[in-house]
Amino acid sequence: AVQYFYEPFLEAFDPELRKELGVWYTPPEVVQYMVARVDTVLREELDLPDGLADPNVYVLDPCCGTGSYLVEVLRRIHRTLQEKRGDALVGADVKAAAQSRVFGFEILPAPFVVSHLQLGLLLQNLGAPLAEGKHERAGVYLTNALTGWEKPKEPYKQLGFPELEQEREAAHQVKREEPILVVLGNPPYNAFAGTSPVEEQGLVELYKEGLVKEWSIKKFNLDDLYVRFFRLAERRIAEQTGRGVVSYISNFSYLADPSFVVMRRRFLSEFDRLWFDSLNGDSRETGKRTPDGKPDPSVFSTEYNKAGIRVGTAVSVLVRKKERNTEPMVRYREFWGVTKRADLVESLKAADLNAQYLSAHPMRENRYSFRPGSLTDEYPTWPTVADLCAVEPYNGPIERRGNSLIRLPDAKDQFAVLEKYLDPAVSDEAVRALEPRFMKSSGEFKAEKARASLKGKIKYDAANVVRYPFKPFDVRLAYLDSSIAPLFSRPSPELLAQRFPGNPFLVVRETGDKDSNSPPVYFSSLICDYHCLVVEAKHIPILRGGTRLTTGNKHEAQAQLLKDSDHSPVTAANLSPSARQYLASLGVTDPDSDAKTASLLWMHALAIGYSPAYLEENRDGIRQDWPRIPLPKTREVLEASAALGEQVAAALDTEKDILGVTAGSIRPELRIIASVTGEGGGQLQPGNLALTVGWGHHGQNDVVMPGKGRVVERDYTPEERNAIAQGAEALGLSVEEAFARLGNRTCDVYLNDVAYWRGVPGGVWKFVIGGYQVIKKWLSYRESEILGRPLTVEEVREVTEMARRIAALCLLQPSLDANYQRCKETPYGWTG
Repeated sequence: AVQYFYEPFLEAFDPELRKELGVWYTPPEVVQYMVARVDTVLREELDLPDGLADPNVYVLDPCCGTGSYLVEVLRRIHRTLQEKRGDALVGADVKAAAQSRVFGFEILPAPFVVSHLQLGLLLQNLGAPLAEGKHERAGVYLTNALTGWEKPKEPYKQLGFPELEQEREAAHQVKREEPILVVLGNPPYNAFAGTSPVEEQGLVELYKEGLVKEWSIKKFNLDDLYVRFFRLAERRIAEQTGRGVVSYISNFSYLADPSFVVMRRRFLSEFDRLWFDSLNGDSRETGKRTPDGKPDPSVFSTEYNKAGIRVGTAVSVLVRKKERNTEPMVRYREFWGVTKRADLVESLKAADLNAQYLSAHPMRENRYSFRPGSLTDEYPTWPTVADLCAVEPYNGPIERRGNSLIRLPDAKDQFAVLEKYLDPAVSDEAVRALEPRFMKSSGEFKAEKARASLKGKIKYDAANVVRYPFKPFDVRLAYLDSSIAPLFSRPSPELLAQRFPGNPFLVVRETGDKDSNSPPVYFSSLICDYHCLVVEAKHIPILRGGTRLTTGNKHEAQAQLLKDSDHSPVTAANLSPSARQYLASLGVTDPDSDAKTASLLWMHALAIGYSPAYLEENRDGIRQDWPRIPLPKTREVLEASAALGEQVAAALDTEKDILGVTAGSIRPELRIIASVTGEGGGQLQPGNLALTVGWGHHGQNDVVMPGKGRVVERDYTPEERNAIAQGAEALGLSVEEAFARLGNRTCDVYLNDVAYWRGVPGGVWKFVIGGYQVIKKWLSYRESEILGRPLTVEEVREVTEMARRIAALCLLQPSLDANYQRCKETPYGWTG
């Protein structure tokens, strides 16, 4: 019953603090599992036959909440003693443990009170109640667990209440004097209060050492509270007690995220046995879906709080032995789906629990990942895409103003409100009435101050309204001008300077996304949004230098350089010295001579990045860092690979038509794909084109969330099968191979009850780039309720073109896979 009291009560008691601290009631199955695991490893790994019941085992839950872990520890102790002794003094033994060696710390008064209530009731039920007259109490203290572990240099401030001062002293005695052997619990998850304050003695600074200098990781978030609690536990067990067990359920980012590489290396040096149970349920990395697409809720989802939490979670069990003479053992397994809590407890019945785990092999090459790796032995020896370029990839722009400076193509006139915003004669109130999002402060952005710094100093220029890929194949309009910051949060001036004719971009992300088998790279003639690839879309311009392209017109020629000599760009291939040395070894001595030669390596990288075999063989390596690309030894193989990359680039580049795919006589296998059709074969009118079947809806903070929509999967018709067979023959593919790549079944994707895109092959419908299911993502933003209007005829046909471009990519995959195998079999010995 505690969860039904605790969560609603705390929500009312202090909802903001609850949210900031990331406080959640831990499901009983998780608590039972973790306590049982700790009891087992004490017996099997630390030679304590009575486990938690051993009088030398001191236990601490540093964030005990309502006391669930402490209650379960005492129950486990009672069970062991009953089996061992079974006499009338067992209750007294459990009471002694609750008073003198099973401790809890809690910072919030409400759960602190509940924990004492739970422990008191447990002891009362065991026939050993706490005696009020003797001032007996359980070992749970109201304190900040992250401070007070060392004696202060100056006297403590007086609190004004003797009872609170006594509470503080009792907690500090536990922190400084008790030989804690077990630290377990559910630490809070959020980055409350930002970086670790002085009173915490910089708990996580140790995990940041060398991130920039040694690992070139410049952006990281190690200030979440759970990381501080890990450091507290590591220091307590490894550095002070010298042996023991740590078991937390926490955010699972630390398992493989690059930011935590130093933390993982530290764990490997301080612990001897490490088990990790990934409970998944993450909204960003997996979309709360199992690998086969079924629901995968948070393990914290309860009847009261059905949404659970957004982040994925994992249970850790870390053991430090007294005698340390072996390499650390790391084991990992995963739980998925709606029964994962029950499955976790059921796994305790296994005769050999270790047999359920996979062995992980953390090493420098995989950034000491605790997840078992899927990558070829050669992968770590290949250069990253960042190694190949002369300048560090540029971050894509980040708007962060509710998309007020990013609009759909039919809303170009709406940017004119900027003229009013920049006019000092127009009041803040008038601007707020015209465009509320311009005048909404958030975080570091102070709306009035930002406008004061801009108005009257810069002028609105319609030439700055340019085409802008918001997501893959989702091209919008944006007002891109670095001088408009901070209204447009982060438009990089250096990146904008690379916008000149004939200078496209390889767009790539540095770290992994929620779909590890999706291409990590994109190609665009335009600057893309920072979130175009889910995480940190960064731009590698093919050339360096130059003036920006001032027009966003899709149909204007982009091949000619600006003729004015004062503005003509001085360009060079964006290649590092090592990349140039590699090309020179193949006889390519002047990559600056023309655009095709300058793009040779980048087209090769694009061909590799879209090979399904490459993605499957190296998915764990790809998700940890910049993608690594094998370089072939011969010029012939490189040029053949680049030629394939050019075909990939053409399919991705929305600014250019492709003969046979989007223009001219359409190839037979593509002609039957995604044709807009009326229900029953009737003709459609423009008014029939609204999306009304639930493709998207507004979520929290007005964020657009994808919906299920309506997709009817079916078999291909004979006409469709014949068209695909005809196209396969022209491409030199077998019919079986063509269907394997496109999908063995096709789909009708509905706009509404009377209109649908007929025949979108399954592989095309499910195609993912950079973490986004391309067509479904596009549709989610254009649901009628969100868009406020029907689709235009041009937008409906845009989906048809999108599907055909993706189908062309799918049918290129056999060649891309063969090319990848060829390149990795004859690798160049990269030395960097």
